[in-house]
Amino acid sequence: MAITLEDLKPADGATHRIKRKGRGRSSGMGKTSCRGHNGEGQRSGRSAKRGFEGGQMPGYRQMPKLKGFQPPNALKAAELNVGRIDALKMKEISLAALKEAGKAHPSADVLRILGNGEIKSAVTITAAYVSPSAKAKIEAAGGKIN
Repeated sequence: MAITLEDLKPADGATHRIKRKGRGRSSGMGKTSCRGHNGEGQRSGRSAKRGFEGGQMPGYRQMPKLKGFQPPNALKAAELNVGRIDALKMKEISLAALKEAGKAHPSADVLRILGNGEIKSAVTITAAYVSPSAKAKIEAAGGKIN
């Protein structure tokens, strides 16, 4: 038997009857027409902003206040105090050199040099951030910062 255009129909469950709102109480969608009683949502032209939660602090503004929140795009910094530079026994210090020597975490994105401690040897440092006190101590010891 050949299939003709008259035999074609959508698969079971693929189509639904439309809701005919405001057609009397017996329809189950009469009176308020599924809009509830009063308020912004019942009025025509309702336009609540995306993310609006009825005046409650929206979720996207609550997130940074929660315990354990990690900013999704924050850079992970490897921090090195000036007092530990002599113990490394390296003439040139950079994030790549520290990772290679196993002194910085492999997932670190930037190197920060902080000013705690004293330094005696002259070293060349390449870092994303050097604190003012660390810069003064390194240059006083004859070092150089890139």
